[in-house]
Amino acid sequence: MSGFLDRSLPPHIVTLVVATAVSALATNVFLPSLPGIARHFEADYAVAQLTVSVYLAATALLQLAIGPASDRFGRRPVMLACLVIFVFGTLVAIWAPTIEVLLAARVLQSFSAAGMVLARAIVRDTVDTDEAASRIGYITMGMALVPMVAPTVGGVLDEIHGWQASFALMLAFGVLALGLVHFDLGETNRNPSASMMAQVRTYPQLFGSRLFWGYNLTAALATGAFFVFIGAGPFVATELLGLRPFEFGLCSGLLSLGYVVGNFLSARYSRRAGLNRMMLAGNLVTVFGIVLALALFATGARHALALFGPLMLLGVGNGMTLPNANAGIVSVRPHLAGSASGLGGSLQLGMSAVLSSVAGVVVTQQTGVNAMLYLMLACGLLAVAATLSVMYAMLGKTERND
Repeated sequence: MSGFLDRSLPPHIVTLVVATAVSALATNVFLPSLPGIARHFEADYAVAQLTVSVYLAATALLQLAIGPASDRFGRRPVMLACLVIFVFGTLVAIWAPTIEVLLAARVLQSFSAAGMVLARAIVRDTVDTDEAASRIGYITMGMALVPMVAPTVGGVLDEIHGWQASFALMLAFGVLALGLVHFDLGETNRNPSASMMAQVRTYPQLFGSRLFWGYNLTAALATGAFFVFIGAGPFVATELLGLRPFEFGLCSGLLSLGYVVGNFLSARYSRRAGLNRMMLAGNLVTVFGIVLALALFATGARHALALFGPLMLLGVGNGMTLPNANAGIVSVRPHLAGSASGLGGSLQLGMSAVLSSVAGVVVTQQTGVNAMLYLMLACGLLAVAATLSVMYAMLGKTERND
C-alpha cells in the first residue's frame, strides 16, 4: 500500500477506518452481554443499559473539546492522547468490581470519540467538499465492517468467556489503532488556531448557520433512529423474541450489512447526485424499512426476521445519509472543520444518548416491539423534514445569489 506508515504523506484510509471503528466497536460489541452484565452485578437491565447511555453522553460532551483542541494543537497529538485514555479505561472495565466502576470506565472509553471527530476533519483538511463526502463514505463503509460482525463476535465471546471477553477485544483493537495512528498519521492541520477559546468563540458562526443546523439535525435524527434500536434492541430480541445473545448478534449484523451497502452507494454516487439528494433518499429508505416492520408485526408476524429483515433498510438509509450529512457539517465553515465536526458529533450523540435511554425505559413487556418501532419512525420522519429544510435553505441561497 503506497504511502502506508509514512507520516510525511496523508494518512492511509486503513488508519482512518481503524481509528474511527474503535468507537463503533466500543458501542456495540458488548450489546449481547447487557442482560449478562445486569445479572453479574445484580442490577436492573435499565441500569446495565446505562453503559450505553453514559458512553454516548460522555462522547457527546468530549467532542465539544476534541474538535477545538485539534484545531489548536493538531490532529495527531489529540488523537494519540485520546486513544491512550481509551486503552486505560478498557483495562479498568475488564476488572471492574461494581457496576459503578464499569460506568466510570465507560466514560474513559468515550475518548475513542477522537477517531470519529478527527477522521472527518483530517479528510476535510486534504480534499474538497464533494470528494470529502465520497471519501467519508469509503471510510464509514470500511468502518461498518466492525459493527457488522462485532455483535456476533460479542455474543460468541459472551457465551464462551463471559461479558469481560468483549472488553478484552476492545483492548486489543484500541492498541492496534494506537499503533497505526502513531506510525501513519502526520499532522494535517496546517493552520492551527491561536487558542482553544478562540475556536470556541467561533461557535456562533456555526450556530447562526441554518445549513449547519439542517445537516446536524439530519445526521442526529438518522443516528437517533439507530440508537433507539441500540437501547431497546437487546431487550426486544432476548426477552420478547426469545433470541440467545449469539442469535441477537447474528441478526443485528443485518443492520450493519445494510450500512455497508448504504455507504457503498454514498461513496459511489454522492459526487453525481449531490449531498442533499443522497440524504433525502437515505432517510426515505429508512422510513420505508420501519413502516415495513410495523406492517409485518401488525399481521401477527413474530419471527426475528420480521424485525431485522426490514431494519436492514435502516442500515442502508443511514449509510446513504450520514456520510453526506457529515460532509455538509464540516463544509459549512471549512476553516472551522475540526470544531464543526466535534460540535456536530456532540449534538448527534447527545440526542442518541437521550433516545437510547428513553427506548430502554419505554420498551417493556407490555409496550412490546411497536413502542421501539414507533419511536424509530418518528426519528426517520423528522430526519426527512430536516433534510428538506436544508434543500429549502440551499434553494433560497441560490436564488439570492442569482
